[in-house]
Amino acid sequence: MTRPAPTDHSEFHARYVNLVPETDLLSAMRAQAAVTQATVLAFADRPDHTYAPGRWTVRQVLGHMADTERIFGYRALSIARGDAAPLPGVEQDGWMANSDFGRSSLEDLLAEFQAVRVGNLFLLKGFTPAAWERRGVASGHAVMVRALAYMLLGHERAHLEVLRERYSADL
Repeated sequence: MTRPAPTDHSEFHARYVNLVPETDLLSAMRAQAAVTQATVLAFADRPDHTYAPGRWTVRQVLGHMADTERIFGYRALSIARGDAAPLPGVEQDGWMANSDFGRSSLEDLLAEFQAVRVGNLFLLKGFTPAAWERRGVASGHAVMVRALAYMLLGHERAHLEVLRERYSADL
């Protein structure tokens, strides 16, 4: 698969696309599961840990990852199917304020994220070559289905990096 060009996504989302050097995207997404599991379960004894006051807990980070996996997956589905309606943006802090990830175990949140990822893998695997090239609008910016797929994996990697660098550093 050809990597998305900078014109295939917003400048904001370039940081996620840039975290994915692989061109065999679906294989990279499948391989990422073990890395994600190991990183998250390193916090099994401290799921409510945060690296600073007012920052998200490990559970909240994982819950946000699952939410975003759903959002990016829906955007890819909608655009791939030719829906021309602009898709709304998401204000992550508002969503977090209305979630209660603390009620779920870290293991359940991880299983939820993994289940959504598996569903997205089946979705992406079924796209035709034409579907991968379709463009739409999400969060007020033009985006290509291919870029959304890269953003799925890049978003996951970005948050795992934060967990490793910020959440582990102060322990």
